Amino acid sequence: MTAASLTLSGGKDWPTPLPHVYALTVMAVSLAALVRWLLDPYLREHHPFVLFLVPVLVAAWVAGWKPATLAAALGYLAADYLFVHPRGAVGFHDAEHVVGAAFFVAVSGIGIGLVEQTRAARRQAEGQAASLRGEVADHEQTQARLREAQAQLERRVETRTAELSHATHQLSEEEAARRAAEGRVRRLAAIVASSEDAIIGQDLAGTITDWNAGAEHLLAYPAAEVVGRPAAVIVPADRRDEAERVTGRLARGEDVRPYETVRLRRGGVEVPVSIRVSPIRDDGQLVGRAEICRDLTYAKRLEERLRQSQKMESIGQLAGGVAHDFNNILTVINGYTDLILQDLGPDDPRRGLLKQVHDAGTRAAALTQQLLAFSRKQVLQPRVLDLGVVVRDSERMLRRLIGEDVHLATVIRPDLGRVKVDPTQMEQVLLNLAVNARDAMPRGGRLTVEAANVNLDEGYADAHPEVWPGRYVMLAVADTGTGMDEGTKARMFDPFYTTKGVGKGTGLGLAVVHGIVKQSGGHVVAYSEVGLGTTVKMCLPAVEGLGTAGKSHPRITTGPRGSETVLLVEDEAAVRQFSRAALQLSGYTVLEAGHGGEAVRLAERYEGPIHLLVSDVVMPEMGGRLLAERLSASRPGIKVVFVSGYTDDAIVRHGVLEAGVAFLQKPFSPADLARKVREVLDSKE
Repeated sequence: MTAASLTLSGGKDWPTPLPHVYALTVMAVSLAALVRWLLDPYLREHHPFVLFLVPVLVAAWVAGWKPATLAAALGYLAADYLFVHPRGAVGFHDAEHVVGAAFFVAVSGIGIGLVEQTRAARRQAEGQAASLRGEVADHEQTQARLREAQAQLERRVETRTAELSHATHQLSEEEAARRAAEGRVRRLAAIVASSEDAIIGQDLAGTITDWNAGAEHLLAYPAAEVVGRPAAVIVPADRRDEAERVTGRLARGEDVRPYETVRLRRGGVEVPVSIRVSPIRDDGQLVGRAEICRDLTYAKRLEERLRQSQKMESIGQLAGGVAHDFNNILTVINGYTDLILQDLGPDDPRRGLLKQVHDAGTRAAALTQQLLAFSRKQVLQPRVLDLGVVVRDSERMLRRLIGEDVHLATVIRPDLGRVKVDPTQMEQVLLNLAVNARDAMPRGGRLTVEAANVNLDEGYADAHPEVWPGRYVMLAVADTGTGMDEGTKARMFDPFYTTKGVGKGTGLGLAVVHGIVKQSGGHVVAYSEVGLGTTVKMCLPAVEGLGTAGKSHPRITTGPRGSETVLLVEDEAAVRQFSRAALQLSGYTVLEAGHGGEAVRLAERYEGPIHLLVSDVVMPEMGGRLLAERLSASRPGIKVVFVSGYTDDAIVRHGVLEAGVAFLQKPFSPADLARKVREVLDSKE
C-alpha cells in the first residue's frame, strides 16, 4: 500500500498498525529529511523542525497516533541530528532551538490530537454513514424484498383471483345445478306426495323406508306409524312368499312385471291392488325396492258389474229368444182357447177343462212377460205421469196382496216431480216388491212405499258409474222383514235366483224390477241388514211436463167388430191362422201372407182397398217396418199395426215404442186383437 493510497483512503486507522505501516512512516520521515537537506542551503539553521511536521501529520491522518508519534520522534531526532547539531550530540544548546523543538513537539502533539479527534469524528461519521448506508441498503433490500413479495403477492392474488373466479363460476354452475336438482327433487317429491297411488319404499330386509300420502289414504296408516316397521304389517300371511320371490328376482337383475295381489288395510281389511315394483340402487348396488300400489277396488267393482251385466245380457238373450218362441206358441194356445170358450155355453162340461188350459196359458204368458221384462226386451209404452198417482191407484191391490198381518203405509212427498215411464210396468214393479216384502215378513210387519224428489250429486255418481248427476224421483219400498246377508244381497237381482222353496217362486220377481227400471232409464239399489229389513230404492229421471198415470184397460173377452179389409202378414203359420180366424169372427175381410215379399205382391194384385196392415215385425226376406213403408208408398192412407213377441230396433229405440206406432204384444187374445185393430182404424191419423 502506497502513501498516496493511504491518503486517499481517508486516514483509516488500523486497530493494530501493520509492520509495513511503520516502514512507510520511516520512509516518510526520511523523505522529509531529504527535502530539508535539499533546502538546507537556503534555510541553514532556521526552522529545522518545521518540515518534519508534514510526515507527522500525514502519519497521524493516514495511520493514526501510533505511527504519527513514531514519525514525530524520528523527525525530532533527524532534525536535531542532521540540522541542529550536525556533528554534535543530540541536545538543546540555544534558546532558539529549544523553542523550535518545543514548538515541534507541541505542534506535533496538538496536531496528532486534532487529527485523532478529526479521525474519530470522521470514523464516527463514516460509521454513521456506513450504518446509514447499511440501513439504506437494508431498506433497499427490504423494499426489493417487499417489491418482490408484492409482485409475488400480486401474482398469487391474480392466480387466486383467477382460481376464485373459476371456482366462483364453477360454484355458480354447481349451485344452479344443485337448485335445479333440488327443484326436480321437490317436483318429484310433490308428484310422489300428490299421487293417488300408494308409493312404498322398502330395504332389502323388508323394512318400510318411505310412505307417501297415497299409501296413507289407501292403507289408512300414517307414515309415522309404519316407517321403520316390517312390510309384513301390510302383507297378508299367505302372500309373504310372493314378496320374497319378487325381491329375489330383483336381486338377480330380472324384470318384475306388474301383478295383482292384495294388501292389508288398517284393521285387517284386504284391499285388491295392482303393484309395479322397481329396484332402488346405490352406486349400482341393490339396496331396496319401490312399490307403486294402485287401488283396484273400484276396478274390481266395475269388473264384477261388467260380468254381471254380461251374464244378465246372455241370460236375457236366451230368455228373450225363448220368450219370443213361447209367445208365438201361447198366442195360438190362448187364442184358440178364448175362441172355443166363446162358443161353449156356460153349462158345457168341457168349459172347466178349457178354463184350466186358459189359466195355465195365462200364467205362461205372464212368465214370458217377466222373461222379457228382466231381459229388457219388452216394448214399453211410456208417458209422463205422477208416480204418486201410480202408488195411490195401486194401494188397494197391494193391501189385498200383503194380507192383514202387514201394515201398509204410503208416503207421497209434496211437489213430486214427473217421470216418463210405462204405468203398467210401474204397477208390476210395485207388485213384485210387495210380494217379496210380504214373504220376508211371515209374522207380519210394516211395508212402506215412499215417493219423493231427490238430487243425485257427483259423489253419488262417482260411486255408481251408471248414474248421471241430476234430478230424480225416488220410489222406495221398505219392509221390516228378515233382511238379507251380503251374499244374498249380491245376487238379489239375478234371474232365477230365489231363497224360497222349490215351487214357491221363479226367482224372476226382483230381476223383473231391475229390468223395468233399467229399461226406463232409472237406477235401482237395495239396502238390507239381517233382522232389520230391506229397502229397495228406484230413482227415475225427472222430466218436465204434466200427466197422470191412468189405469190400464180392463181385460175384456170380446172385441169391437168391423167390416174393413185387413192385410195380415205373419211368418208363423199357426199364429197367422189364429189371427185370421179372430179377425174374420170380428167381421173383417182378411188377406194373408207368410212374409213381406208375398204381401207386396198380394197388395199389387188386389184391386180393392186395403184399410189396415197387421204385420209381424221380425220376418225373413222383408221385415214389418220395410213392408209398411213399401205399402204406404203404393197405397197412401193405409194404417199399420205391428205385432211382435219382443222388441226390435225396427219400431223401438232402447225398448221404447216410437211415437205414432201402433203395437200389439204377443201373446194376445182375440179381444186384444179386435180392440187394437178397431182403435187404429178409428184413429184420425
